[in-house]
Amino acid sequence: MAPVLEKQLPGPNGSGDNNKEDEEGQNLWSSILSEVSTRSSSKLPSGKNILVFGEDGSGKTTLIAKLQGADHNKKGRGLEYLYLSVHDEDRDDLTRCNVWLLDGDLYHKGLLKFAVTAQSLPDCLAVFVADMSRPWTIMESLQKWASVLRDHVDKLKIPPEDMREMEQRMVKAFQEYSEPEDAAPSSPRRAPTSGEDEAVVLPLGDNTLTHNLGIPVLIVCTKCDAISVLEKEHDYREEHFDFIQSYIRRFCLQYGAGLIYSSVKEEKNLDLLYKYIVHKLYEFQFTTPALVVEKDAVFIPSGWDNEKKIGILHENLTAIRPEDPFEDFITKPPVRKFVHDKEINAEDEQVFLMKQQSLLAKQPATPTRGATESPGRTASGSPRPAGRAGQPSVTSGSPMAAVKKPDPNMKAGAANEGVLANFFNSLLSKKTGSPGSPGSGAVGAGVQGSAKKTEAGFD
Repeated sequence: MAPVLEKQLPGPNGSGDNNKEDEEGQNLWSSILSEVSTRSSSKLPSGKNILVFGEDGSGKTTLIAKLQGADHNKKGRGLEYLYLSVHDEDRDDLTRCNVWLLDGDLYHKGLLKFAVTAQSLPDCLAVFVADMSRPWTIMESLQKWASVLRDHVDKLKIPPEDMREMEQRMVKAFQEYSEPEDAAPSSPRRAPTSGEDEAVVLPLGDNTLTHNLGIPVLIVCTKCDAISVLEKEHDYREEHFDFIQSYIRRFCLQYGAGLIYSSVKEEKNLDLLYKYIVHKLYEFQFTTPALVVEKDAVFIPSGWDNEKKIGILHENLTAIRPEDPFEDFITKPPVRKFVHDKEINAEDEQVFLMKQQSLLAKQPATPTRGATESPGRTASGSPRPAGRAGQPSVTSGSPMAAVKKPDPNMKAGAANEGVLANFFNSLLSKKTGSPGSPGSGAVGAGVQGSAKKTEAGFD
């Protein structure tokens, strides 16, 4: 038995100890290599979803197309599907992030069941798009689409304990936010710190995460280049934009949402938007702090804001109080009609003339000036009664045609005497009067009688 025991239990310098050490070393290296291999071959998680809500014309399709790097975008109807390519440079891995865009018509809200299920909800990020070119629609739009998403989540009938776990995850992420620090560009994935569990957790404010959806939320204000247009055309001042931002940030606090102002036209904050989205969904490292200086490039990450910071905006409000209704101060401007906005077609000339003719035919006839003045002149005792009385007895060659008009500089009496003298002289110089005219006969008889009396006197 001894030799057998000697083989099984060799001495400290025997070959059995060396073999055992070699096996342990190989197992250790195998486990290390296996772990490294597993980590290096790990893929980015698939099945992540971005849910985009917003009004028609708010620019949500254009925004996602720009994040894709596409120059063209075609707006769909109902529920539109796009995707973003997400690249992990550290592991040289590529995956697709699903993007679902719901139509601005509430009629299509039932289509959300194809995009969000009880199983996929924990992997979702909600994006509410607000149109800054129409600021009077912002708050109503945000409230409407948040209500649509809340109603859909309630219909999923997620177990209460699972929903509570998702809500607590959002609370923890909000409370543990800290200002980002510059990180090495070669490591896009966030490296967990050893002191995360020991971080001091501050209590939430009274109006913070009161509407917890259980998933990350991001508010994107599009078309922020229109701020300058609002200032020029609608007399918006700094106070207006501070008031709008105050209302949006208070809404963000209720849902634990981040806020970013963007502009596709000026390509403002688009790269920042993409980085923040992949940070929230894939935990990529994010190094951009909050930006609140430029009114058209605001960025407020989830967890940074609070009521005290929002109160800084209220210091600039002079004509309105922060608690006043949003729609009382940010109102829709009246529609201004410009001639060049609407094409005017000229009416056919003949149709226009026929309309004018019919209008003129309906109007009562207006008497002419001569008809209205003649009776008045006859009844009022004109200064030239003799000429008027003798006018009917004169033919086309009437002596009145030879009567000269009196000089306007002459006195009234002298003018009347000159007219009468010229009139009778013309009658005497005429050989015969108009035949059959009563006026000429009477005048002629008077003249002949005068002539006979003159001859008798001479006789």
